[in-house]
Amino acid sequence: MFVNTWFILLCALLFVKGAPSGSITSDAAGLDPDSLLTLNLVKQINAFITLESLTTNLISINFDVNNPLPLLPLVIQRIKSNAGVDGTIFATFDHTFSPPFTINPQQTANSGTIPNVNLTQGALASLGIIPLGMLNLDSNITLLELIPIPINGLKQSGVPTM
Repeated sequence: MFVNTWFILLCALLFVKGAPSGSITSDAAGLDPDSLLTLNLVKQINAFITLESLTTNLISINFDVNNPLPLLPLVIQRIKSNAGVDGTIFATFDHTFSPPFTINPQQTANSGTIPNVNLTQGALASLGIIPLGMLNLDSNITLLELIPIPINGLKQSGVPTM
């Protein structure tokens, strides 16, 4: 019988610390948020700006995700993310994958195109961050591992952009 170790670990952490309303947060799960950064799940973000983006303040993106787990696939059902620089949020999106986005063990996979990413500072003001070539992320994801598992507050700094 296949036992999903990732699911069991998360359930054990939830049982020990008691996360509110069924969601797992870095504090509630007893995890150090800095240790989550070492996973470096997002390897690169690609942003696609069109002439229309200058008036709508909407762009499309895709991103590469690395699964560091040695035996288990990472299956992402939903991601809600803010991306910014120096504490200023420049982009936000909330996307549900259908079908879910699966990253095989110790592999990297591309999310596919995600439309309607909102440039919160406007397209023109956002052009100034392009030369930096990186963004900081603050994301909430829902993993599918037997049941949906929300993981809130995952932070990752310095994600390369193109």
